[in-house]
Order: sequence, then C-alpha cells, then structure tokens
Amino acid sequence: MMLKRLLLLLKPITVFSPPSHTNPQILQFLENRRKVHHDAINFCQAILQKKSIEWKAVHRNNLSQPINDVDLVITLGGDGTLLQASHLMDDKIPVLGVNSDPTQIDEVEEFGSEFDAHRSTGHLCAATVENFEQVLDGILEGQIVPSELTRIVMSVNALHLPTFALNDILISHPCPASLSRFSFRIKEGDQPCSPLVNCRSSGLRVSTATGSTAAMQSAGGFPMPILSQDLQYMVREPISPGATSDHMHGLIKPDQTIVATWTCRKGVIYIDGSHINHTIKAGDIIEISSKAPVLKVLLPHQL
Repeated sequence: MMLKRLLLLLKPITVFSPPSHTNPQILQFLENRRKVHHDAINFCQAILQKKSIEWKAVHRNNLSQPINDVDLVITLGGDGTLLQASHLMDDKIPVLGVNSDPTQIDEVEEFGSEFDAHRSTGHLCAATVENFEQVLDGILEGQIVPSELTRIVMSVNALHLPTFALNDILISHPCPASLSRFSFRIKEGDQPCSPLVNCRSSGLRVSTATGSTAAMQSAGGFPMPILSQDLQYMVREPISPGATSDHMHGLIKPDQTIVATWTCRKGVIYIDGSHINHTIKAGDIIEISSKAPVLKVLLPHQL
C-alpha cells in the first residue's frame, strides 16, 4: 500500500476525579490505565517519526468533519475510537485499530472479586504496542491488506441519515422502561418478503456481521462471519408475539430492506451506541439495509 499521508486518531487521556471513598486498588488501576494509554501514544508516535510518512495526530473529540486527504487512518484506543472514526469515513480510506490498553487476564483473575479489571477489548484492533511497528511495516510493504466490512444505511421518511453504522442500530422509546410500538416487514425492491409484523416490545435491534458478537449475541442472537454482507435483526423482549413469533429474529439479505413504521409518540434511532442518535415520531417510516459504503479495516489475523 502506497502511503504518503496518515492520520493518527487518539482516544483522550482521561483525568479521573473519583469520590474520596473509592477503593485504593481501583484508583491505582485507573491511574495505571491512564499511564498505559499515555505511554502507548508516545510509543506509536516515536515509531511513526522513524517512517518516511507525513502524519498528524488528532484527539478524536476534536474531529467532526469527514476524514479525507489521507491514505490511512490509525486509531489509538480501542473499538470505541475505531467506531468513532468509521462514522467520518467513506469506503476509500482504510483504518487500522491499535489497542492501547489491552485487558490483562492475570489482572482480571487477581482483582475479579474486588472490581471489574477488564481493560479494552479491541475486537477490531489488529495491533497493540507489542506488534505495532511489525503491522505497520506489513501495511507499507503491501503484505497486510484491508478487509471490507458491511455497514448499515438508514432513512427516515425517504431521507437518508448521514451516519452509517458499523456495529448496530437500536430503535426504541427514549425511556428504557417504556413500551415500543412499531410494525415492520422485509422487502426486496417493492415486493414484500415477509408478512407485516406488529410489535409491542422494547425495540428493534439490527446488527452487521461486525456487531453480531456484541449486543446482538448478548441478547440471544448468533455470531456471523465477519465478512458477511447480511444483517441480523431482533425484536427485543416482544410481548405476546403469537403467530408472528417466527419473525422476531432473522436475517436481512444484501438485496433486502427492512421497513418499519413507528407508532409511538416518541422514539430514537441509536447508532453504534448512544452518542449518535436520531429522534423519530409516530408515523415515521424507517428503512434499513446493508447498501451503505463498506468500511476498509485492517483486521486482526484471528478474524
């Protein structure tokens, strides 16, 4: 891969101000996480200084415009930083995720009875500080190439939303304790592929193959091959589905669209978590498919 310009997108270094009664072990753990991430930033920047590449570092919270005019984006943090970058990227620029603070299994086992000692999962991150230079050289030499991951495109009343989802979307009432009412069917072109399903539930989740191992699997869905172009949908906690129970969970093929009509007074489409969302109202028609531009990601070898 011919690289001339590179963007290094950084997770911010968080300064914690915990309550005075916080467990000292937790304080030490959090401070160590901050230090490990800070050291990872310095390490990766030192590696880039040695390469014949023009690059700049930007904190992810300072980036709001589409990413262009670079040949590669490197995210330094975890999956959240890569997800945030993906929302500003098209299908032309590849992205490499570097997990700056991987979970340490011995640490989880040691402190598991005291607090949650998990660090960053980094499911989509192909590198850590341990192998960053090796992976970067493999990219520069063309030995490591990106994979194309499916994303979700949504429209509300035929108007496309500007953000594509890499993991999943959730359509629900803004209050988690409130009922969500909607109906949906799957279409291929203008032709229905399923009956109209009327739902009273906690909402509708749709995931890509990338997101199928996250909230979708936790809710009882199944993991999908990461390069699959299918989407997986699930009605959350349906109330008395009756004859439509077989349609509460299934797949949406690449040539299909799931069309939902929202019948609650309030609703929200949450895109890859809670930070990006779009409000909807009764009568709105939401169309969801995998016809979004792909995202080029340099994946870990196990994926």
